[in-house]
Amino acid sequence: MNAMGETMASENHTSSVIYEQPLNERIRTFLRLEDLFTQTHTAMMGDSTWHSRVCVASILEILNIFERGDIKTEVIKELERHHLVFSRLLANQQIDHQKLHSILTQLQSHTQQLQQMTHRLGHRLREIDLLVTVRQRLVIPGGTCNFDLPAYHHWLQQPAFVRQQNIATWFNEFSHIEAAVTLALELLRATGHMQSVCAQDGFFQLPLDPSQGCQLVRLMLPKDQLFFPEISGGRHRISIRFLQSNTQQMRPTQLHAPVEFALSCCVV
Repeated sequence: MNAMGETMASENHTSSVIYEQPLNERIRTFLRLEDLFTQTHTAMMGDSTWHSRVCVASILEILNIFERGDIKTEVIKELERHHLVFSRLLANQQIDHQKLHSILTQLQSHTQQLQQMTHRLGHRLREIDLLVTVRQRLVIPGGTCNFDLPAYHHWLQQPAFVRQQNIATWFNEFSHIEAAVTLALELLRATGHMQSVCAQDGFFQLPLDPSQGCQLVRLMLPKDQLFFPEISGGRHRISIRFLQSNTQQMRPTQLHAPVEFALSCCVV
C-alpha cells in the first residue's frame, strides 16, 4: 500500500467511524457474532421489557448462526493459526516477550476450553421451552405479540432483576466462544496499520498478495462526512467506491471527487 502521509498509529473513535469488510466466510461469521455479543451486552444494561426482548432475540440469532456450521471448529482453527504465527516470533529479541507469552497463553487456554466442550454450542438453550417457543415465532413479523406467546408475555412482566438474571444465565452459555472470537478478532485487527491514502474521483483499488492472505479490510473516515464507502474484495484485490446521498429517498450515487481516508489490511 502506498502511504500518503504519516501512518495513523491510533484510531480516534470519538471523531471517526470505522468500516470493516471481511474477505472470507470465517471472519464474516466472527464479525456477525461479535456484533450480536455486543448488542446483547448493551441491552442487558437496560431493565425495560424492550431491553429484555432485544437480549432474547440476539441470543436466538446467535443460536441460529451456530446451526449453520461447525463454529467451534472454525474458532479453534483460527486460534491455532494465530498461535503458530505468534510462536514464530519467540526467536525475535526485539519484541516484548512478556506480552508475547501472555498472548500465547491466552490462545492456548481458549483453545483448550473449546476442545473440552463435548456438547454442541448452546445445547442447553435448545432445551428451554420458552426460548424454543420464541425462536419459532421470530420468523413471523410481529410473531412475539402477547396474544401469540402468553408465556413470553408473562415472563416479560417479571421484575427486571428476574429477567436480567435469566438472561445472564442464558448468555453465559456463550462465554467461552465469545472470549475466543473476541481474542481472534482483536489479534487480527492489531496486525493492520492505518495508513492515509486517497481515492481519486471517489474510487480506490488495491492489489493484494494472495500468499499473504489478507482477511479483513478496515477503513476509517471522519464521522462528519456526508458519504460512505462500499467495499468489495477477494484474495487478489479490494475495490472501494464512495457513495453519497442527499436525502433518504434518493438512491446513493458515486462521489466524483478526491477522498482522503485511512486504510488497513489485516493479515495473519
